[in-house]
Amino acid sequence: MNKTEFIKAVSDKAGITQKDIAVVYDAILDVATEALKKGEKIQLVGLGTLDVKKVPAKTGINPRTKQAVKIPACNKPVFKFGDAYKARFN
Repeated sequence: MNKTEFIKAVSDKAGITQKDIAVVYDAILDVATEALKKGEKIQLVGLGTLDVKKVPAKTGINPRTKQAVKIPACNKPVFKFGDAYKARFN
């Protein structure tokens, strides 16, 4: 399912126009991005938790040249599904 299909499905289920759902979708992504950049954790009860993981610098290997390459430290967004949501599938 891509973004357009997702927006259509939510629109059909909620009885709201696709245009309005698209605005809400974009707003959710913007708010989540801003909060994660500030270092805040987002807990969505019944779904899971969005957080930022700090990945330390490391040395990797270029598979083409077999030379060592320094990979800089970075921040990586992560999502962990909650137990209540996981239970819906079992």
